[in-house]
Amino acid sequence: MPEPAGAAVPAVTPERVLAALALLVPIVAMLWVSSYDKNDPAVAGVPFFYWYQLLWVPASAVFTVAAYLLINRDEKARKAARKGGAR
Repeated sequence: MPEPAGAAVPAVTPERVLAALALLVPIVAMLWVSSYDKNDPAVAGVPFFYWYQLLWVPASAVFTVAAYLLINRDEKARKAARKGGAR
């Protein structure tokens, strides 16, 4: 049975949880220093410690875009729910 127009939208939705996790992944990866505090394996003479961190620059951008898209999707669903539309 569809919810009536103007029904309360839950504050926590799967999209918001996934967006939070997408933002947490790079943070945890960079704060867990003991996981990448080593020299080997080196790539083109660059120690693991440096190239691992540099690898996370574009990876963090991907995770941030994913979080943005998830929040955008959630906001559209909320707007539709407020107007009485289907999700």
